[in-house]
Amino acid sequence: MMRIITGSARGTRLIAPVGEHTRPTAERTKEAIFSMLQFELEGRRVLDLFGGSGQLALEALSRGASRAVILDDSPDAIRAITQNVAKTRLADRAEILKRDALSFLRSYTGAPFHLVFLDPPYALGMIPQCLSLLKVRSMLTAGAVVVCESRSEQDVFAGNDALEAGFLTLKSTRYGVAFVRILQNQSNGEHL
Repeated sequence: MMRIITGSARGTRLIAPVGEHTRPTAERTKEAIFSMLQFELEGRRVLDLFGGSGQLALEALSRGASRAVILDDSPDAIRAITQNVAKTRLADRAEILKRDALSFLRSYTGAPFHLVFLDPPYALGMIPQCLSLLKVRSMLTAGAVVVCESRSEQDVFAGNDALEAGFLTLKSTRYGVAFVRILQNQSNGEHL
């Protein structure tokens, strides 16, 4: 069972998308991620690139984030996200987009984000490409935090030393089959 852990929507049960294409973040992993973040979410802008159920962005909104953009290219995921946003009563701060993550990253022109969730299907190996686009397109605030969930530690930067140099690893840990690495944008050396 997925639910919102704390904040304004605490205890709200969430639904997962129908089908086998989405792998929701396990409850224990989600709790660990938000415990590891250890910074105030109040007023932060959040991007959830592979929304699935939307649970990570909704947890951040429940804890005080000001705005979240949640996207997925699956119609089933968009239906689940839309229902979960309505159930949590956070629709006024959530923007749901049926978009491919890479096309969104290549065309986005809005304000940069303070917190980004990157949890693509493991087999696609998309984290390095997404991180690179986030950097090149200046979509991260100074000190922004990026939470990456992958199958292995090597999947995050895939040997790209220049990309890795642009981020500080705040925490990295394995939870069952998921490897979680929390990064901080080092564009100008400022921290949150």
